[in-house]
Amino acid sequence: MFSLALGVLLWSAAHLFKRLAPASREGMGAGGRGTVALLVLASIGLMIFGYRIDPGTFYWGRSPMTTGINNLMMLVSVYFFAAAGMKTALARRLRHPMLWGVVIWSAAHLLVNGDSPSFVLFGGLGLWALVQMAAINRHAGPFVPPPPKPAKMEWIAVAGTLVVYGALAGAHYLLGYPVFG
Repeated sequence: MFSLALGVLLWSAAHLFKRLAPASREGMGAGGRGTVALLVLASIGLMIFGYRIDPGTFYWGRSPMTTGINNLMMLVSVYFFAAAGMKTALARRLRHPMLWGVVIWSAAHLLVNGDSPSFVLFGGLGLWALVQMAAINRHAGPFVPPPPKPAKMEWIAVAGTLVVYGALAGAHYLLGYPVFG
């Protein structure tokens, strides 16, 4: 569990560094991006390693109902990521669509993974996303929505969501996690 918790903490620290210590981050200059990127990659490695090796304590598992709810929540989560990148209507109404996507992703995964490593991984990353939103709100000032995009961008975001969702489901199957039951 130590590797997993360290990975989540390292992920959080690397992403919050700019907000919590802006002078230190600015003092690193452009070279700081590489350092932060390496810390994020190391955190991902620690999270994957820690999650795969720790059996943890089991409290609940999947059921047909929770699997269906999870899949719907994941579809919404992937759309929130697409909306953030494409600056769709959702991104013009919601300040942090990508971070809200992480919160939805983490809640969806906790719904079907009731074990202690999942609490640390998914709960920790969901909590990080909420803290990140609060930190951004405190430092960035009022929300300024992006300018409107052509209506076709909405359809491109929907199509991209379906493609990415399918790819994620396929990757889960390859790793031995059947997402559709």
